[in-house]
Amino acid sequence: QVQPVESGGGLVQPGGSLRLSCAASFNLFNRNTMAWFRQAPGKQRELVADITYSSWQTYADSVKGRFTISRDNAKNTVYLQMNSLKPEDTAAYYCNAADSRRRAMWGQGTQVTVSS
Repeated sequence: QVQPVESGGGLVQPGGSLRLSCAASFNLFNRNTMAWFRQAPGKQRELVADITYSSWQTYADSVKGRFTISRDNAKNTVYLQMNSLKPEDTAAYYCNAADSRRRAMWGQGTQVTVSS
């Protein structure tokens, strides 16, 4: 599997917004539930949100109501709109298949830093 390519991270003040994008290969994206994960320094990678091929979404409690996951099946791309960002959202963000048996190698990720 070709690695996903994440983009859109950056430095933002608390309360700000960012939109992350992830371009995936057809083989990874097609018919798979896709997910965003994040990993903060010294912590394990955690699931942030996932979305089925038909766009049914689930969210971690910590981001519910602030983040929105979406996908464009024609472009093999998944997005994460992040609003009302908090310092504790600071992490490297990755996308991949939600099912560990279907995952590609992890990509480089995109760094999100929330700080004043």
